[in-house]
Amino acid sequence: MAIFENKQDKTFTLYTKNTMYQMKVDDFGVLQHIYYGKRMEYVDLSYSAWLGVVSFSPNPIDRVNYSNNHAPLELSACGLGDFRINALALRNHDGSLAADPRFYSAEVIKGKYSIPGLPAFYGEEGETLVITLKDSLYDIYFHMYYGVLEEYDLITRAVRIENKSDRSIKLERALSATLDLPNGRYDMVSFYGRHTRERMYERANINHSRLTVESVRGASSHMQNPFVIIADRETNEDYGDAWGMALVYSGNFMVIAEMDHMDKTRVIIGINPENFNYEVPAGDVFCTPEVAMVYSDAGFGKMSNCFHKAIRNNLCRGEYKYAERPVLINNWEATYFDFNADKLVSMARDAAKIGVELLVMDDGWFGNRDNDTTSLGDWFPNEEKLQGTLKSLAERVNNEGLKFGIWFEPECISSVSELYKEHPDYAFKIPGREPQISRWQYILDYSRKEVCDNIYEQLCKVLENANISYVKWDFNRHISDLYSVALPAEKQGEVYHRYMLGLYDLLERITSKFPHILFESCSGGGGRFDCGMLYYMPQVWTSDNSDAIDRLKIQYGTSFAYPVRTMGAHVSVCPNHQNARVTPLQTRGNVAYFGTYGLELDITKMTDEEKAEIKRQIVEFKKYYNLIQFGDYYRLSSPFDEENSLYCAWEVAREDGSEALVCAVRYGQDANSAPETFKVKGLCPNKFYRINGSEEKYLGQALMTVGIRYKYDFFSYPSNLYHITLA
Repeated sequence: MAIFENKQDKTFTLYTKNTMYQMKVDDFGVLQHIYYGKRMEYVDLSYSAWLGVVSFSPNPIDRVNYSNNHAPLELSACGLGDFRINALALRNHDGSLAADPRFYSAEVIKGKYSIPGLPAFYGEEGETLVITLKDSLYDIYFHMYYGVLEEYDLITRAVRIENKSDRSIKLERALSATLDLPNGRYDMVSFYGRHTRERMYERANINHSRLTVESVRGASSHMQNPFVIIADRETNEDYGDAWGMALVYSGNFMVIAEMDHMDKTRVIIGINPENFNYEVPAGDVFCTPEVAMVYSDAGFGKMSNCFHKAIRNNLCRGEYKYAERPVLINNWEATYFDFNADKLVSMARDAAKIGVELLVMDDGWFGNRDNDTTSLGDWFPNEEKLQGTLKSLAERVNNEGLKFGIWFEPECISSVSELYKEHPDYAFKIPGREPQISRWQYILDYSRKEVCDNIYEQLCKVLENANISYVKWDFNRHISDLYSVALPAEKQGEVYHRYMLGLYDLLERITSKFPHILFESCSGGGGRFDCGMLYYMPQVWTSDNSDAIDRLKIQYGTSFAYPVRTMGAHVSVCPNHQNARVTPLQTRGNVAYFGTYGLELDITKMTDEEKAEIKRQIVEFKKYYNLIQFGDYYRLSSPFDEENSLYCAWEVAREDGSEALVCAVRYGQDANSAPETFKVKGLCPNKFYRINGSEEKYLGQALMTVGIRYKYDFFSYPSNLYHITLA
């Protein structure tokens, strides 16, 4: 049983395979957070909560020895004496900014809850606890949803705010979760970046000032990611407490961690309140996005694998959830806008000979799109460039033995386009101001159904009229000039979130209508790599930077929450188009294996030797496919630890320890360098193994304790695969 209610103690306890989460309704009806950590036999742990009054911490008149400013809360709200960071700021009809949620009811529901209009983890095998709190003054209800997926140690949270009063209320802040931790010293691990350098690992102490990770760009962004880890100061890959928190949302978000003046740590996570002011009319509801949480008492590695399995099995959907993804070649870096049908078919012909399975036609196939200044919004084929219809091009590619894919950027519009000429109001633009431009394009107002419907109908017409097997859905700028002509002045604070609701609705419609198409999310590469997008599209283009050495850090950072199976990773040409680095083709392939593996180059310009190497790689990738895509993932040495190592290494292993594959890349250059070793993980300690089919046998415990010495060829950026099998 995942959810246990003890009515005598007034406690609710959530159990996963290895963890325990406990709440308690106190004598005044306040829902307190008591414990989130390692699983133990049931006991009321509320004795550990300190609730005493401290100077300048006001207390309710009926609770002399109690202060909201020190209570560990499940739903923190401002206005009534809690001066810490709060998840809820509710403006009542009388203008007051206050809420006082008290316990009202509770029920347990079989299966994992869903959220209307928003992505969320799912699972009939899960359980849901709904605790309803009611404001002590007004008929406003806060339905606290807790989902439990026991096998993955995953607990999810969301809040449904229901206004049963006869007047509207305004939400000035509506974050999804508060997590109050006991006294201690913690770090926050976050993943910052920029375009072509996403999800860089960063660790900072949580001190007596607020530590914030956020995006106000209208997208989760390259610059920050809506996933953080709260950890003990000593926690590493294998040891220590770690609490991972992932927001299932792709728009503006905020995570704040703060140690208060009494050394208690609080974390809040959810929609960023900047330019957020959401009216909930009488009789209406507002649902916050979901937060997924995993606690690990064995470091980051265990936490990551829980997220990986939950995302693969209970977030990603559709036919490609488990199906083998095709090896693709994308023409963008091969041709950019300079292509025609004959060029693409020539690429397809050469690609088919070496085992490629899908050709993707990127930007430039529609409207009058010969550069990035025009035609976004005009989703009809340029038949002059394509030398015929889109259907005929797809057939020509299919006749070469490849599937056919296509690129869209459906959320943006060019000022030079037929759609903009007919509907300039479809783009975000503040009245009286010239809009900001980025990549010569504006943002479509997806808060309006008629705008989403227009794009939906255009996309359907394209996808219905040609044999298309893959869609790359791109988003190449962030939102500015936020204003919707469809909403009055007092509702402009709702546009960011309404945009996301419109986008999610469109994605639900288009992916449901075309279930046989593999959709890949992209936002200038990895600018929207989050759980929200993965609910609709099972893979994301990890970064526009496909340089193998830069990808070590990018894919390393991404792996803390997101599984290998979700990461788009390609072999590209050298010198690399982003940084001009030259790396061995073997290393480029080895790094791309640990993703969806594809090509981003002009195969017609490759030498016979290079083509033979790619053909070998495709065979090898498919040999290890299931192990790579579904094995347990381990980070062995970090590319961010340049002072102590010249290598980055990682591993995938079968859950039963019968097989493992390690990839090691030497990213640093150093004369007469000292020898280094890596310690394997996830093997059976008392069984013997062979490495790469050699005759020599190694005890599993020895490989995990003593390790294997790195071996490398004497050239720049060498790499090796170590295939470990039972002897």
